[in-house]
Amino acid sequence: MEITVGSHVWVEDQELAWVDGVVTSVNGNEAEVETINGNQVTTKLSKLYPKDMEAPDTGVDDMTKLSYLHEPAVLHNLATRYGIKEIYTYCGNILIAINPFQAISHLYDTELMDSYKGAQLGDRSPHVFAITDVAYRAMNNEGKSNSILVSGESGAGKTETTKMIMRYLAYLGGHAAAEARTVERKVLESNPVLEAFGNAKTVRNNNSSRFGKFVEIQFDACGQISGAAIRTYLLEKSRVCQISEPERNYHCFYLLCAAPPKEIEKYKLGDPKSFHYLNQSSCYELVGVDDSHDYLATKKAMDIVGISVEEQDAIFRIVAAILHLGNIAFALEGEDSSVLEDDKAKFHLQVTAELLMCDLEALETALCKRNMVTPEEVIKRSLDPLGAAISRDGLAKTIYARLFDWLVKKINVSIGQDPDSKCLIGVLDIYGFESFKTSSFEQFCINFTNEKLQQHFNQHVFKMEQSVYQEEEIDWSYIDFVDNQDVLDLIEKKPGGIISLLDETCMFPKSTHETFAQKLYQTFKDHKRFVKPKLARTEFTIVHYAGEVQYQCDQFLDKNKDYIVPEHQELLSTSKCSFIASLFPSLNAETPKSGKFSSIGSRFKLQLQQLMDILNSTEPHYIRCIKPNSDLRPEIFENVSVLQQLRSGGVLEAIRVKCEGYPTNRIFSEFLERFSILVPEVLKENVEENVACKSIMEKVGLSNYQIGKTKIFLRAGQMAELDGRKAKLLGESAKVIQKQVRSRIARKCYVRIQTASICIQTVLRGQLACESLKFRKRTAAAVKIQKSARRKSASRKYTNIKSSAIVVQTGIRAMVARNEFRSKMQNHSATIQAATEEEEKDSGKEEEDIGKEEKDNGKEEKDVGKEEKDVGKEEKDVGKEEKDSGKEVEEPEDKEPEKQPTVEVQEKEELPDPPVAVLEQNKPDKTYVSPDKEQEVTEESNEPYHIVEEISSPIQDVLTAEELPSEVEQLKVLLIGEKKRADEYQKKHAEAQELSEQRRKKLEETEKKVHQLQESLNRLLFSMSEQFSQLKTILQTPSSSKPASPPIARVDYFDNSDNSDASSTGSDFAFPASGRDSANNSCPRPKAPQVHVKDATATEITGTADSDKEGAFDDYF
Repeated sequence: MEITVGSHVWVEDQELAWVDGVVTSVNGNEAEVETINGNQVTTKLSKLYPKDMEAPDTGVDDMTKLSYLHEPAVLHNLATRYGIKEIYTYCGNILIAINPFQAISHLYDTELMDSYKGAQLGDRSPHVFAITDVAYRAMNNEGKSNSILVSGESGAGKTETTKMIMRYLAYLGGHAAAEARTVERKVLESNPVLEAFGNAKTVRNNNSSRFGKFVEIQFDACGQISGAAIRTYLLEKSRVCQISEPERNYHCFYLLCAAPPKEIEKYKLGDPKSFHYLNQSSCYELVGVDDSHDYLATKKAMDIVGISVEEQDAIFRIVAAILHLGNIAFALEGEDSSVLEDDKAKFHLQVTAELLMCDLEALETALCKRNMVTPEEVIKRSLDPLGAAISRDGLAKTIYARLFDWLVKKINVSIGQDPDSKCLIGVLDIYGFESFKTSSFEQFCINFTNEKLQQHFNQHVFKMEQSVYQEEEIDWSYIDFVDNQDVLDLIEKKPGGIISLLDETCMFPKSTHETFAQKLYQTFKDHKRFVKPKLARTEFTIVHYAGEVQYQCDQFLDKNKDYIVPEHQELLSTSKCSFIASLFPSLNAETPKSGKFSSIGSRFKLQLQQLMDILNSTEPHYIRCIKPNSDLRPEIFENVSVLQQLRSGGVLEAIRVKCEGYPTNRIFSEFLERFSILVPEVLKENVEENVACKSIMEKVGLSNYQIGKTKIFLRAGQMAELDGRKAKLLGESAKVIQKQVRSRIARKCYVRIQTASICIQTVLRGQLACESLKFRKRTAAAVKIQKSARRKSASRKYTNIKSSAIVVQTGIRAMVARNEFRSKMQNHSATIQAATEEEEKDSGKEEEDIGKEEKDNGKEEKDVGKEEKDVGKEEKDVGKEEKDSGKEVEEPEDKEPEKQPTVEVQEKEELPDPPVAVLEQNKPDKTYVSPDKEQEVTEESNEPYHIVEEISSPIQDVLTAEELPSEVEQLKVLLIGEKKRADEYQKKHAEAQELSEQRRKKLEETEKKVHQLQESLNRLLFSMSEQFSQLKTILQTPSSSKPASPPIARVDYFDNSDNSDASSTGSDFAFPASGRDSANNSCPRPKAPQVHVKDATATEITGTADSDKEGAFDDYF
């Protein structure tokens, strides 16, 4: 169109995007335009667009009908329809929905749904029901799954649109209204539950979905809903602990705070302003929303979807516990430890432990401590207050995420899936593009999702359209369009993409967000879609399909790591609440080990790819939701914002392509199969498929179509025309067919009844035969059971008799062995006692002999030796009595008798010297025992004891069952007698110990007497030494030679003690002192005297001088 002076045009405006005006002058390539608001604008002619002055005042319902199809015309048409509360507009097969931010009466009632049922697209005004009906009829007619993709930015109305789609599908494929808890009702009631726990107020939307949702509604062969499944993507966990002004946390927290007073007291809740996770923003209520009413509605929805009352209580316990958990504050203790800040924090900790039903101390330790696992040991490290707060927030986010996943899983289980369903309609409700002042990892994943969906949109609307035209070689000029494949490669390419570099950085423990940013700068410095902001160290910008978004990667590493703290896992897995414990199974039940790195980005990319595979296998239908203003107020239309959404959503590009191309195409075989009924003679003719398709179009009278190599391409509306003519023809043919069908149905009914009666008879006879067979089998089984039971009873009786016989034999043999052992011990003790009495008699005789010899010089020596030996004998007697008393109480069974100690006897040699001989003759024979052995003088001591062994052998003397009771009674009497004898022996043993104690005291008194005798003997020796001195002087006088004297014997007493104070060192006689051992409190046994004999020859004892006599005398003594 040529622009001249006076032409009505659209010109760009910074505030209104486009504004209409009149051209006032044209100067070459420039024109001056006076806008409707009175401004004069000068611009180039290429930037001016003509305005259709003949367009209707109410706009057009399908923008492909616009005379001038360009941005200002599309924007003006949407604004016009929005002004008359027409929020839906077609763009070919794409529906554009503008959020009215108010309720519009009669827009979604049942009568309106009934009017759209079965209507062709375009027959009625644009509506979400029309797109849903097209998808439903396409699924039924073609047997292929369909999908409806609802897209748009936050606040555009995606959630409400999705609910209307599911409501209409439930209307089309639902069951009778009288049926309770049907699949479609559960699907509809799942929306309030998921919205309560997954939606929140954001800057742009009061009910923004903070997760992606794809609902698969399954249908049976009759077109009724038979099952459903809900898939969720990337819940925004960080919102649980951190919100900004003027946003709110998830709705469930505010709903619980608005619950009835009884439940508020139960969970110890209060005003939302008192909780840290809620008071970070001043927004606590929404305009037009009653939280108390929504709380009851949510509980009702939970009942419908199959969540029990106990499970609901556990769910709200967890929600309340998260609120109390956020109020636990920490203070610094020492250098790097943390403790609870005050009593308020302790109170909330106690309430949290009660709600989670876990140990209070374990919860505090899990928040303030952390275990570091090393190859050698596990080190428990204290966290500072900041680290403890991070641990607290991490626990809250983990609990909430596990709860949300459980809700989705529970809803899917309650709704149920139909494994036999072959067709489904998928409804995708996922977040739109987001660009905030601070865009983090969540916005990165959300925008990556929208890039994927935009590519899907491009492939089906742009790429697929143009590629098919090229392949079919139809008359079509190529149209350029924006492709975002390079952005997807920048994000998801492996290796080398941003997600791959993020995973690689997370694997290194010492990596930081700065090292990650530097790696991005180096890798993508030449990429046209990647921009490094000036003076930025941890920020980067990506040029998305919808525009540029700047990301701050400060928390990319932490948010990409998907792991749970082992202490938190162990704490909650041991909860006394089975519901909470089921959310945190033990470490052995989970496939990944605790603490092992798992990438959220990679897992989300995999989920997104699976979603795209599902969408690619279905026939897509698009609904683009538009948010008219940022203030979320009704009847306000912001041109700049809406135009940006139209551009980013690809709506304008789709309009141009659809209008200039062929929106409908079918392969020849499908076209002939579907429309050959209109011209039946075409199939009879043996012609090519493309010729047959052309003949059908000519016979019907349609033009402006294209015939390709394998497909026929139709203009918009031609497919609807063909379907209408086909439906008319089928209606006429149906009347003819009905007559034949009804008769055939009656015939089939009769045959079916006849066949059924025969089957019933067969079944009844078979049941009777089965019952008879079952009775015979039971009779045979009863006989076998009786036989087995009787055999088992007889075997048990035999086993009991056998066991009793073995017990009886064992007791008798043990009794005989004990009696035999006691008899030997008594004989042994009697022998020892007799030997002791003989020794005591011999000792008495020795005392009488020693009394006769006291006049001689050696009397005291004999008395000393005799007393010391008597002391030794008494010690031996005491030892023997103690040993005998100990042996009397010992059990001889299973022990070999100890060998009796041997006796060593040293016989003294008789000396020929008269003084010494007399001394030796008066001494009795004495026995000396080595000190390391016990003394027992008996010959029977070396006799071995008989050992009684219990031999496990078959019973030789078979006892009948009648004799056993009497034998057992006799054995009991014998056992009682044996017990009495054992008591008597114990009494004797006590008496022996008492006698031993008396003898020990008597021994101490004897030691005292020996000590006194030793002192008197020393004095006697001293006086004798003086007498010997006098005798030596007498013998020194001259005398005649004497005959050879007999051998001289000298008795030496040796004492090993160094501190003997009674020995004489200056004389020829030495006697040991009789001192007591302070440690043992008893007398040491004196050594036996050693006799040294010398032969005194004549030369030794005779001499000419006095010195020789004196020497002979000294040698004598």
